[in-house]
Amino acid sequence: MDRLTPLDSSFLYVEDATFPMHIGSVGVCTGPPPDYDEFVRRIAAKLELVPRYRQKIRFVPLQMGRPVWVDDPHFNIEYHIRRTALPSPGGPEELKSLVGRVMSQHLDRHRPLWETWIVEGLPDDRWAVLMKAHHCMVDGIAGSDLMAVIFDLGAADPAPTELRRFDAAPEPSDCRLLAESLKDFAFMPREQVRLARSLASIPVQTLAEIGRGIRNWFQVARPTAVTSLSGDVGPHRRWEYAEMDLDAVKRIAHTTGGTVNDVVMAVVAGGFRDLLLSRGDDITRAEVHAFVPVSVRREDERGSLHNRVSGMVATLPVSVADPRERLARVRDGMRSLKDSGEVLAGEIVEELSAFVPPLLLALGERAALGLAGRNLTTVVTNVPGPQFPLYAGGRKLEELYPYVGLGPGMRINVAVLSYDGGVGFGVTGDWETAPDLAILRRGIVDALEALLETVGAAPP
Repeated sequence: MDRLTPLDSSFLYVEDATFPMHIGSVGVCTGPPPDYDEFVRRIAAKLELVPRYRQKIRFVPLQMGRPVWVDDPHFNIEYHIRRTALPSPGGPEELKSLVGRVMSQHLDRHRPLWETWIVEGLPDDRWAVLMKAHHCMVDGIAGSDLMAVIFDLGAADPAPTELRRFDAAPEPSDCRLLAESLKDFAFMPREQVRLARSLASIPVQTLAEIGRGIRNWFQVARPTAVTSLSGDVGPHRRWEYAEMDLDAVKRIAHTTGGTVNDVVMAVVAGGFRDLLLSRGDDITRAEVHAFVPVSVRREDERGSLHNRVSGMVATLPVSVADPRERLARVRDGMRSLKDSGEVLAGEIVEELSAFVPPLLLALGERAALGLAGRNLTTVVTNVPGPQFPLYAGGRKLEELYPYVGLGPGMRINVAVLSYDGGVGFGVTGDWETAPDLAILRRGIVDALEALLETVGAAPP
Protein backbone atom coordinates (compact mmCIF):
# COMPACT_ATOMS: atom_id res chain seq x y z
CA MET A 1 0.00 0.00 0.00
CA ASP A 2 1.13 3.51 -0.80
CA ARG A 3 -0.59 6.34 1.06
CA LEU A 4 -1.51 9.48 -0.87
CA THR A 5 0.24 12.67 0.13
CA PRO A 6 -1.92 15.52 1.48
CA LEU A 7 -1.65 17.31 -1.87
CA ASP A 8 -2.59 14.18 -3.82
CA SER A 9 -5.53 13.62 -1.47
CA SER A 10 -6.73 17.18 -1.94
CA PHE A 11 -7.52 16.52 -5.60
CA LEU A 12 -9.84 13.73 -4.49
CA TYR A 13 -11.45 15.73 -1.68
CA VAL A 14 -12.35 18.73 -3.84
CA GLU A 15 -13.81 16.71 -6.72
CA ASP A 16 -17.59 16.75 -7.01
CA ALA A 17 -20.27 16.21 -9.64
CA THR A 18 -19.51 19.52 -11.36
CA PHE A 19 -15.72 19.56 -11.17
CA PRO A 20 -13.89 16.38 -12.27
CA MET A 21 -10.26 16.70 -11.21
CA HIS A 22 -8.38 15.06 -14.06
CA ILE A 23 -5.78 16.45 -16.41
CA GLY A 24 -4.86 15.19 -19.84
CA SER A 25 -3.43 15.74 -23.29
CA VAL A 26 -4.37 15.34 -26.94
CA GLY A 27 -1.73 14.20 -29.42
CA VAL A 28 -2.09 14.11 -33.19
CA CYS A 29 -0.16 11.38 -35.04
CA THR A 30 0.61 10.92 -38.72
CA GLY A 31 -0.11 7.72 -40.59
CA PRO A 32 -3.00 5.27 -40.40
CA PRO A 33 -4.40 4.41 -36.94
CA PRO A 34 -2.65 1.47 -35.26
CA ASP A 35 -4.15 -1.92 -34.80
CA TYR A 36 -6.01 -1.84 -31.48
CA ASP A 37 -4.59 -5.11 -30.12
CA GLU A 38 -1.04 -4.07 -31.04
CA PHE A 39 -1.52 -0.67 -29.38
CA VAL A 40 -2.80 -2.34 -26.22
CA ARG A 41 0.18 -4.70 -26.12
CA ARG A 42 2.62 -1.82 -26.48
CA ILE A 43 1.19 -0.01 -23.47
CA ALA A 44 0.64 -3.18 -21.41
CA ALA A 45 4.31 -4.08 -21.82
CA LYS A 46 5.35 -0.83 -20.13
CA LEU A 47 2.96 -0.85 -17.18
CA GLU A 48 5.62 -2.43 -14.97
CA LEU A 49 7.40 0.93 -15.19
CA VAL A 50 4.28 2.76 -13.97
CA PRO A 51 2.57 0.46 -11.44
CA ARG A 52 0.15 3.25 -10.51
CA TYR A 53 -1.69 2.51 -13.77
CA ARG A 54 -2.74 -0.86 -12.30
CA GLN A 55 -3.71 0.47 -8.89
CA LYS A 56 -6.93 1.93 -7.55
CA ILE A 57 -7.92 4.14 -4.63
CA ARG A 58 -9.10 2.73 -1.29
CA PHE A 59 -10.51 5.07 1.34
CA VAL A 60 -9.82 4.45 5.02
CA PRO A 61 -12.99 3.73 7.07
CA LEU A 62 -14.34 6.71 9.01
CA GLN A 63 -11.75 8.87 7.18
CA MET A 64 -9.23 7.96 9.85
CA GLY A 65 -6.36 8.43 7.41
CA ARG A 66 -5.55 9.55 3.91
CA PRO A 67 -6.54 7.19 1.06
CA VAL A 68 -4.09 4.56 -0.20
CA TRP A 69 -3.16 3.04 -3.55
CA VAL A 70 -3.70 -0.73 -3.81
CA ASP A 71 -3.39 -3.17 -6.70
CA ASP A 72 -6.62 -3.67 -8.62
CA PRO A 73 -7.26 -7.45 -8.61
CA HIS A 74 -9.67 -7.07 -11.53
CA PHE A 75 -7.46 -4.87 -13.68
CA ASN A 76 -8.38 -5.06 -17.37
CA ILE A 77 -6.35 -2.81 -19.65
CA GLU A 78 -8.99 -2.95 -22.39
CA TYR A 79 -11.35 -1.02 -20.11
CA HIS A 80 -8.85 1.84 -20.01
CA ILE A 81 -7.78 1.90 -23.67
CA ARG A 82 -10.74 2.84 -25.83
CA ARG A 83 -11.37 3.45 -29.50
CA THR A 84 -13.66 5.95 -31.18
CA ALA A 85 -13.97 7.94 -34.41
CA LEU A 86 -14.88 11.49 -35.35
CA PRO A 87 -17.95 12.19 -37.47
CA SER A 88 -17.37 13.54 -40.97
CA PRO A 89 -15.53 15.70 -41.92
CA GLY A 90 -13.31 14.88 -38.92
CA GLY A 91 -11.73 18.33 -38.68
CA PRO A 92 -10.63 20.46 -35.72
CA GLU A 93 -14.20 21.30 -34.65
CA GLU A 94 -15.16 17.63 -34.39
CA LEU A 95 -11.97 16.86 -32.44
CA LYS A 96 -12.55 19.74 -30.01
CA SER A 97 -16.14 18.65 -29.46
CA LEU A 98 -15.07 15.09 -28.68
CA VAL A 99 -12.40 16.24 -26.23
CA GLY A 100 -14.93 18.45 -24.45
CA ARG A 101 -17.36 15.55 -24.04
CA VAL A 102 -14.76 13.00 -22.91
CA MET A 103 -13.18 15.40 -20.42
CA SER A 104 -16.58 16.29 -18.94
CA GLN A 105 -16.97 12.69 -17.73
CA HIS A 106 -15.61 11.58 -14.37
CA LEU A 107 -13.15 8.71 -14.03
CA ASP A 108 -14.45 5.62 -12.23
CA ARG A 109 -13.06 5.69 -8.68
CA HIS A 110 -13.46 1.91 -8.37
CA ARG A 111 -10.80 1.38 -11.06
CA PRO A 112 -7.34 2.77 -11.86
CA LEU A 113 -7.85 6.46 -12.58
CA TRP A 114 -6.83 6.79 -16.22
CA GLU A 115 -8.08 6.39 -19.77
CA THR A 116 -6.45 6.50 -23.21
CA TRP A 117 -8.55 6.95 -26.34
CA ILE A 118 -7.58 6.15 -29.93
CA VAL A 119 -9.43 8.70 -32.07
CA GLU A 120 -9.81 7.89 -35.76
CA GLY A 121 -11.35 9.90 -38.57
CA LEU A 122 -8.99 12.88 -38.79
CA PRO A 123 -8.26 14.13 -42.33
CA ASP A 124 -4.93 13.76 -44.15
CA ASP A 125 -4.33 10.23 -42.88
CA ARG A 126 -3.98 11.25 -39.25
CA TRP A 127 -5.38 10.08 -35.92
CA ALA A 128 -5.29 11.29 -32.33
CA VAL A 129 -4.53 9.81 -28.94
CA LEU A 130 -6.36 11.32 -25.98
CA MET A 131 -4.87 10.71 -22.52
CA LYS A 132 -6.73 11.36 -19.29
CA ALA A 133 -5.50 10.80 -15.72
CA HIS A 134 -6.72 11.95 -12.32
CA HIS A 135 -4.76 14.80 -10.79
CA CYS A 136 -4.28 12.75 -7.60
CA MET A 137 -2.02 10.45 -9.69
CA VAL A 138 0.19 12.98 -11.42
CA ASP A 139 1.01 16.66 -11.72
CA GLY A 140 2.02 18.34 -14.95
CA ILE A 141 5.71 17.47 -14.74
CA ALA A 142 5.04 13.85 -13.76
CA GLY A 143 2.49 13.59 -16.56
CA SER A 144 5.06 14.88 -19.02
CA ASP A 145 7.60 12.33 -17.78
CA LEU A 146 4.94 9.65 -18.03
CA MET A 147 4.40 10.32 -21.73
CA ALA A 148 8.04 9.48 -22.40
CA VAL A 149 7.42 6.11 -20.74
CA ILE A 150 4.07 5.27 -22.32
CA PHE A 151 5.06 6.34 -25.83
CA ASP A 152 7.90 4.87 -27.89
CA LEU A 153 11.15 6.66 -28.71
CA GLY A 154 11.39 5.28 -32.23
CA ALA A 155 9.06 4.35 -35.07
CA ALA A 156 10.72 0.98 -35.49
CA ASP A 157 10.27 -0.16 -31.89
CA PRO A 158 8.63 -3.59 -32.22
CA ALA A 159 5.37 -4.43 -30.51
CA PRO A 160 5.81 -7.16 -27.87
CA THR A 161 4.37 -10.56 -28.69
CA GLU A 162 4.27 -11.89 -25.12
CA LEU A 163 3.34 -10.05 -21.95
CA ARG A 164 4.39 -10.84 -18.42
CA ARG A 165 1.48 -11.85 -16.22
CA PHE A 166 0.30 -9.30 -13.67
CA ASP A 167 -0.26 -10.79 -10.21
CA ALA A 168 -2.02 -8.24 -8.03
CA ALA A 169 -1.15 -8.09 -4.36
CA PRO A 170 -4.04 -9.12 -2.09
CA GLU A 171 -6.45 -6.27 -1.54
CA PRO A 172 -6.39 -5.09 2.10
CA SER A 173 -9.47 -5.34 4.27
CA ASP A 174 -11.09 -2.34 5.94
CA CYS A 175 -9.66 -3.52 9.26
CA ARG A 176 -6.14 -3.53 7.87
CA LEU A 177 -6.58 -0.09 6.32
CA LEU A 178 -7.73 1.26 9.68
CA ALA A 179 -4.90 -0.46 11.56
CA GLU A 180 -2.24 0.88 9.18
CA SER A 181 -3.67 4.37 9.47
CA LEU A 182 -3.63 4.23 13.29
CA LYS A 183 -0.03 3.03 13.15
CA ASP A 184 0.85 6.07 11.05
CA PHE A 185 -0.81 8.29 13.66
CA ALA A 186 1.35 6.68 16.32
CA PHE A 187 4.49 7.79 14.49
CA MET A 188 3.13 11.27 13.80
CA PRO A 189 4.64 12.93 16.94
CA ARG A 190 8.07 11.81 15.75
CA GLU A 191 7.41 13.41 12.36
CA GLN A 192 6.19 16.57 14.04
CA VAL A 193 9.47 16.84 15.93
CA ARG A 194 11.35 16.31 12.66
CA LEU A 195 9.34 19.04 10.95
CA ALA A 196 9.79 21.41 13.91
CA ARG A 197 13.57 20.93 13.77
CA SER A 198 13.50 21.45 10.01
CA LEU A 199 11.55 24.69 10.38
CA ALA A 200 13.83 25.87 13.18
CA SER A 201 16.85 25.45 10.91
CA ILE A 202 15.43 27.71 8.20
CA PRO A 203 17.53 30.91 7.91
CA VAL A 204 15.96 34.14 9.10
CA GLN A 205 16.09 35.57 5.58
CA THR A 206 14.13 32.57 4.25
CA LEU A 207 11.56 32.92 7.02
CA ALA A 208 11.13 36.55 6.01
CA GLU A 209 10.52 35.42 2.42
CA ILE A 210 7.89 32.95 3.63
CA GLY A 211 6.23 35.72 5.62
CA ARG A 212 6.12 37.95 2.56
CA GLY A 213 4.63 35.11 0.54
CA ILE A 214 1.83 34.53 3.05
CA ARG A 215 1.19 38.29 3.21
CA ASN A 216 0.94 38.40 -0.59
CA TRP A 217 -1.61 35.58 -0.50
CA PHE A 218 -3.77 37.54 1.91
CA GLN A 219 -3.49 40.65 -0.25
CA VAL A 220 -4.74 38.68 -3.23
CA ALA A 221 -7.43 36.97 -1.15
CA ARG A 222 -9.96 39.69 -1.74
CA PRO A 223 -12.85 39.75 -4.19
CA THR A 224 -11.75 40.68 -7.69
CA ALA A 225 -13.57 43.15 -9.90
CA VAL A 226 -16.46 41.24 -11.42
CA THR A 227 -15.99 40.20 -15.06
CA SER A 228 -17.68 37.68 -17.31
CA LEU A 229 -14.74 35.34 -16.71
CA SER A 230 -16.00 34.46 -13.22
CA GLY A 231 -19.27 33.06 -11.91
CA ASP A 232 -21.29 29.87 -11.82
CA VAL A 233 -19.88 26.89 -13.72
CA GLY A 234 -21.77 23.89 -15.08
CA PRO A 235 -20.64 20.27 -15.52
CA HIS A 236 -19.93 20.37 -19.28
CA ARG A 237 -16.77 21.57 -21.01
CA ARG A 238 -15.53 23.19 -24.21
CA TRP A 239 -11.94 22.93 -25.41
CA GLU A 240 -9.83 24.88 -27.89
CA TYR A 241 -6.23 24.44 -28.93
CA ALA A 242 -3.43 26.34 -30.69
CA GLU A 243 0.24 25.77 -31.44
CA MET A 244 3.23 28.09 -31.58
CA ASP A 245 6.85 27.70 -32.59
CA LEU A 246 9.07 27.37 -29.52
CA ASP A 247 12.00 29.08 -31.24
CA ALA A 248 9.80 32.11 -31.96
CA VAL A 249 8.80 32.31 -28.28
CA LYS A 250 12.46 32.03 -27.27
CA ARG A 251 13.45 34.81 -29.70
CA ILE A 252 10.93 37.14 -28.10
CA ALA A 253 12.09 36.21 -24.59
CA HIS A 254 15.76 36.74 -25.50
CA THR A 255 15.13 40.08 -27.20
CA THR A 256 13.01 41.48 -24.37
CA GLY A 257 15.06 40.14 -21.46
CA GLY A 258 12.32 37.86 -20.16
CA THR A 259 11.66 34.14 -20.02
CA VAL A 260 9.63 31.76 -22.12
CA ASN A 261 7.04 31.69 -19.34
CA ASP A 262 6.85 35.51 -19.38
CA VAL A 263 6.01 35.40 -23.09
CA VAL A 264 3.42 32.68 -22.51
CA MET A 265 1.73 34.71 -19.76
CA ALA A 266 1.80 37.86 -21.90
CA VAL A 267 0.12 36.22 -24.92
CA VAL A 268 -2.48 34.65 -22.64
CA ALA A 269 -3.14 38.14 -21.23
CA GLY A 270 -3.57 39.37 -24.80
CA GLY A 271 -6.07 36.62 -25.49
CA PHE A 272 -8.11 37.45 -22.40
CA ARG A 273 -8.04 41.13 -23.37
CA ASP A 274 -9.57 40.32 -26.77
CA LEU A 275 -12.20 38.10 -25.15
CA LEU A 276 -13.20 40.71 -22.58
CA LEU A 277 -13.40 43.43 -25.24
CA SER A 278 -15.59 41.24 -27.44
CA ARG A 279 -17.96 40.74 -24.48
CA GLY A 280 -18.16 44.43 -23.65
CA ASP A 281 -16.42 44.15 -20.27
CA ASP A 282 -14.79 47.26 -18.84
CA ILE A 283 -11.13 46.28 -19.18
CA THR A 284 -9.94 49.45 -17.42
CA ARG A 285 -11.32 48.02 -14.16
CA ALA A 286 -10.99 44.31 -14.89
CA GLU A 287 -8.68 42.30 -12.65
CA VAL A 288 -7.58 38.94 -14.01
CA HIS A 289 -5.81 37.05 -11.24
CA ALA A 290 -4.19 33.86 -12.53
CA PHE A 291 -3.00 31.04 -10.31
CA VAL A 292 0.31 29.83 -11.76
CA PRO A 293 1.37 26.36 -10.56
CA VAL A 294 5.10 25.99 -9.96
CA SER A 295 6.89 22.66 -9.80
CA VAL A 296 8.98 22.10 -6.66
CA ARG A 297 10.08 18.66 -7.83
CA ARG A 298 13.78 18.00 -7.19
CA GLU A 299 15.92 16.12 -9.68
CA ASP A 300 16.02 13.09 -7.37
CA GLU A 301 12.19 13.09 -7.43
CA ARG A 302 11.90 12.75 -11.21
CA GLY A 303 10.00 9.55 -11.92
CA SER A 304 7.81 9.91 -8.83
CA LEU A 305 4.13 10.25 -9.72
CA HIS A 306 3.22 12.21 -6.59
CA ASN A 307 2.18 15.84 -7.03
CA ARG A 308 5.04 18.20 -6.21
CA VAL A 309 3.69 21.66 -6.93
CA SER A 310 3.29 24.97 -5.20
CA GLY A 311 2.15 28.15 -6.90
CA MET A 312 1.82 31.91 -7.03
CA VAL A 313 -0.84 34.40 -8.09
CA ALA A 314 -0.09 36.67 -11.02
CA THR A 315 -2.13 39.59 -12.33
CA LEU A 316 -2.61 39.57 -16.10
CA PRO A 317 -2.43 43.17 -17.47
CA VAL A 318 -5.47 42.93 -19.76
CA SER A 319 -5.95 46.71 -19.74
CA VAL A 320 -2.64 47.26 -21.58
CA ALA A 321 -3.06 47.52 -25.35
CA ASP A 322 0.59 47.63 -26.42
CA PRO A 323 1.92 44.03 -26.66
CA ARG A 324 5.49 44.92 -25.69
CA GLU A 325 4.40 46.96 -22.68
CA ARG A 326 2.09 44.12 -21.68
CA LEU A 327 5.06 41.72 -21.80
CA ALA A 328 7.16 44.14 -19.73
CA ARG A 329 4.41 44.31 -17.08
CA VAL A 330 4.23 40.52 -16.96
CA ARG A 331 8.02 40.16 -16.80
CA ASP A 332 8.35 42.62 -13.91
CA GLY A 333 5.40 41.10 -12.09
CA MET A 334 6.74 37.53 -12.38
CA ARG A 335 10.17 38.61 -11.15
CA SER A 336 8.57 40.23 -8.13
CA LEU A 337 6.51 37.11 -7.44
CA LYS A 338 9.57 34.85 -7.61
CA ASP A 339 11.18 37.00 -4.91
CA SER A 340 8.02 37.15 -2.80
CA GLY A 341 8.32 33.77 -1.10
CA GLU A 342 4.88 32.58 -2.26
CA VAL A 343 6.22 29.32 -3.71
CA LEU A 344 8.27 28.54 -0.59
CA ALA A 345 5.33 29.39 1.65
CA GLY A 346 3.19 26.98 -0.36
CA GLU A 347 5.72 24.20 0.22
CA ILE A 348 5.68 24.79 3.98
CA VAL A 349 1.88 24.81 4.09
CA GLU A 350 1.84 21.51 2.19
CA GLU A 351 4.21 19.90 4.71
CA LEU A 352 2.14 21.15 7.64
CA SER A 353 -1.05 19.76 6.08
CA ALA A 354 0.32 16.25 6.61
CA PHE A 355 -0.60 16.62 10.29
CA VAL A 356 -4.20 17.70 9.71
CA PRO A 357 -6.83 14.96 10.25
CA PRO A 358 -8.21 13.81 6.87
CA LEU A 359 -11.79 14.89 7.61
CA LEU A 360 -10.67 18.42 8.55
CA LEU A 361 -8.31 18.47 5.57
CA ALA A 362 -11.19 17.62 3.23
CA LEU A 363 -13.35 20.39 4.71
CA GLY A 364 -10.46 22.83 4.55
CA GLU A 365 -9.72 21.99 0.93
CA ARG A 366 -13.34 22.62 -0.08
CA ALA A 367 -13.39 25.92 1.80
CA ALA A 368 -10.10 26.97 0.20
CA LEU A 369 -11.38 26.06 -3.25
CA GLY A 370 -14.50 28.15 -2.69
CA LEU A 371 -12.35 31.09 -1.56
CA ALA A 372 -10.13 30.68 -4.62
CA GLY A 373 -13.18 30.72 -6.87
CA ARG A 374 -14.17 34.12 -5.47
CA ASN A 375 -10.71 35.64 -5.67
CA LEU A 376 -9.02 34.01 -8.65
CA THR A 377 -10.07 34.39 -12.27
CA THR A 378 -8.20 31.61 -14.00
CA VAL A 379 -5.38 29.08 -13.90
CA VAL A 380 -2.45 29.31 -16.32
CA THR A 381 -0.18 26.27 -16.13
CA ASN A 382 2.95 25.94 -18.26
CA VAL A 383 4.73 22.57 -18.35
CA PRO A 384 7.96 21.79 -20.24
CA GLY A 385 7.45 18.59 -22.20
CA PRO A 386 9.89 16.27 -23.98
CA GLN A 387 11.95 18.04 -26.64
CA PHE A 388 12.35 14.97 -28.81
CA PRO A 389 9.84 13.12 -31.00
CA LEU A 390 7.65 10.40 -29.52
CA TYR A 391 5.84 7.62 -31.33
CA ALA A 392 2.55 5.84 -30.71
CA GLY A 393 2.00 2.49 -32.38
CA GLY A 394 4.89 3.23 -34.74
CA ARG A 395 3.40 6.58 -35.80
CA LYS A 396 5.07 9.89 -35.02
CA LEU A 397 3.39 12.19 -32.53
CA GLU A 398 3.36 15.44 -34.50
CA GLU A 399 1.37 17.76 -32.23
CA LEU A 400 0.63 17.71 -28.52
CA TYR A 401 -1.88 19.85 -26.60
CA PRO A 402 -2.67 19.83 -22.87
CA TYR A 403 -5.98 19.79 -20.99
CA VAL A 404 -6.65 21.26 -17.53
CA GLY A 405 -9.99 21.26 -15.74
CA LEU A 406 -11.99 24.08 -14.17
CA GLY A 407 -12.62 25.03 -10.56
CA PRO A 408 -15.48 26.82 -8.79
CA GLY A 409 -15.95 30.33 -10.10
CA MET A 410 -13.37 29.91 -12.88
CA ARG A 411 -15.06 29.61 -16.25
CA ILE A 412 -11.87 29.41 -18.35
CA ASN A 413 -8.44 27.89 -17.62
CA VAL A 414 -5.37 27.67 -19.84
CA ALA A 415 -2.73 24.92 -20.05
CA VAL A 416 0.53 25.17 -21.99
CA LEU A 417 2.83 22.28 -22.92
CA SER A 418 6.01 22.40 -25.00
CA TYR A 419 6.92 19.40 -27.12
CA ASP A 420 9.60 18.80 -29.76
CA GLY A 421 10.05 22.43 -30.80
CA GLY A 422 6.42 23.46 -30.45
CA VAL A 423 4.28 25.06 -27.75
CA GLY A 424 0.76 23.68 -27.46
CA PHE A 425 -2.03 25.69 -25.81
CA GLY A 426 -5.14 23.96 -24.46
CA VAL A 427 -7.99 26.25 -23.38
CA THR A 428 -10.81 24.76 -21.29
CA GLY A 429 -14.10 26.59 -20.85
CA ASP A 430 -17.52 26.07 -19.33
CA TRP A 431 -20.00 24.94 -21.99
CA GLU A 432 -22.78 27.33 -21.01
CA THR A 433 -20.85 30.51 -20.20
CA ALA A 434 -17.86 30.32 -22.59
CA PRO A 435 -19.35 29.66 -26.06
CA ASP A 436 -16.89 32.18 -27.50
CA LEU A 437 -13.77 30.34 -26.37
CA ALA A 438 -12.36 30.53 -29.92
CA ILE A 439 -11.93 34.31 -29.49
CA LEU A 440 -9.50 33.68 -26.64
CA ARG A 441 -7.63 31.11 -28.73
CA ARG A 442 -7.33 33.48 -31.68
CA GLY A 443 -6.33 36.33 -29.35
CA ILE A 444 -3.45 34.25 -27.97
CA VAL A 445 -2.13 33.60 -31.49
CA ASP A 446 -2.60 37.24 -32.50
CA ALA A 447 -0.74 38.40 -29.39
CA LEU A 448 2.26 36.25 -30.30
CA GLU A 449 2.32 37.59 -33.87
CA ALA A 450 2.12 41.15 -32.56
CA LEU A 451 5.11 40.52 -30.28
CA LEU A 452 7.06 39.01 -33.15
CA GLU A 453 6.45 42.15 -35.17
CA THR A 454 7.63 44.40 -32.34
CA VAL A 455 10.92 42.52 -31.98
CA GLY A 456 11.49 42.42 -35.74
CA ALA A 457 10.99 38.70 -36.30
CA ALA A 458 8.73 37.29 -38.95
CA PRO A 459 5.86 35.08 -37.70
CA PRO A 460 6.72 31.39 -38.08
